[in-house]
Amino acid sequence: MPAAPEPIRAFLASRRIAVAGVSRDPKQPANLIFQRLRATGTEAFPVNPNADRVEGVTCYSSLGAIPGGVEAVMVATAPAASRDVARECVALGVKHVWFHRSFGDGSVSDEAIALLREHGVQPIVGGCPLMYTGRVDPAHGLMRWVLGAMGKVPK
Repeated sequence: MPAAPEPIRAFLASRRIAVAGVSRDPKQPANLIFQRLRATGTEAFPVNPNADRVEGVTCYSSLGAIPGGVEAVMVATAPAASRDVARECVALGVKHVWFHRSFGDGSVSDEAIALLREHGVQPIVGGCPLMYTGRVDPAHGLMRWVLGAMGKVPK
């Protein structure tokens, strides 16, 4: 499998990453991403304005509520909510933002992408960190290959 593109390497090199869109359901994509980031040694923070605890840890209502801030944000929300997350990233100076997406729209919002680019942030659009972190499971390895063949792997 080819090496990850530089924006993905920079994102994954971040030591403090927020995952916006975690759920009380541990099987949701945002939760799986959160779990994998923590398992690979990243200090990960769940963000959901409707939950106090997720995955056994404190869940934050917003990015700004995370003590000490974060270097990167994984966006795994509905597209309408991703616009608000992008606005908060800009306000907080977050430079690494990744929008989760596999075959559908995922969390991608054209307005959110444009807002970040207007403020000098080059977002990662599509794909999933599970396609790149640690030991990649067969399903995410296959997804990376299929999305790559379709031209939908982030560059």
